[in-house]
Amino acid sequence: MNGDPDVRHAGPRLAFFVVLTPFLLWVLLLVLIPHVNLLVLSLHETTGPRSFRIGLGNYRDLLGDPVYLGVLARTVAFSLLATALTLLVAFPVAYYIAKVARGRTRAVLALACLLPFWVSELVRVFGWMMLLRESGLIARALVRAGLIAHPVELLYNDAAVMVALVYASVLFMIVPLISTLDTLDDALVEAGYDLGGSGVAVLRTVIVPHAMPGIVAGCIIVFMLNLGAYITPTLIGGKNSQWFTAEIYAQFITRFNWEAGSAFGFVLLVTSSLVVWLALTFSGQSLSRTLGRG
Repeated sequence: MNGDPDVRHAGPRLAFFVVLTPFLLWVLLLVLIPHVNLLVLSLHETTGPRSFRIGLGNYRDLLGDPVYLGVLARTVAFSLLATALTLLVAFPVAYYIAKVARGRTRAVLALACLLPFWVSELVRVFGWMMLLRESGLIARALVRAGLIAHPVELLYNDAAVMVALVYASVLFMIVPLISTLDTLDDALVEAGYDLGGSGVAVLRTVIVPHAMPGIVAGCIIVFMLNLGAYITPTLIGGKNSQWFTAEIYAQFITRFNWEAGSAFGFVLLVTSSLVVWLALTFSGQSLSRTLGRG
């Protein structure tokens, strides 16, 4: 009986399905069904108190309004800028942790990157608000240093939003970069220097090409987080911050227009997917290779 091929393979097949079932349920219940419902609801055009018809009116209202399109374009542009700034901040940190730091130092640095994420996003945002407000630590330090005569309000502007977004997402850039840079053979870097290459040349021809899957993976994650951020732009940017997620919130919560809110949300989903596809195309990376090595 033990020699029966069906019996021998029954155990591994059962284990595979037991492990796979929670993931499939998660994808079905929390990803596919909500997005399908979002798409169907976005196609509802209200014609009366309890009546509707199927159409693209909600999308026409959005795409035909230059104000909404401007907010969407602004959100995409600032999300890309925040992603680029996060990469500039995270790359040297990730390289130092992956290739320079050893033993306990590496563990301490990795822990230091994780520590801010032991508290909720809301607490971290309020922490930045306390630092950047007119009576905050930074304004008082600038006055004491003689750089400004009176405390100034550093909140409610695009620069403050960029700082908070980079801070909120830097870990999600560092982790895939460390994972990729760990596989870089130190001999390749040494060979680059032995052949007369400068630090910039070695970085450009050896390190960055090897780290590209991690760079792309980190940029995709960070861009998605920034594009879908709501708490940080709303609290740090205040009324001056025009973020598309705030428009979605307004449609759902303020105006109780769930149909238009669904259309706004689906447009944001399509926009983010298009930007990611363009990034993969122009970087020469594939999604499977990026996820596999990032």
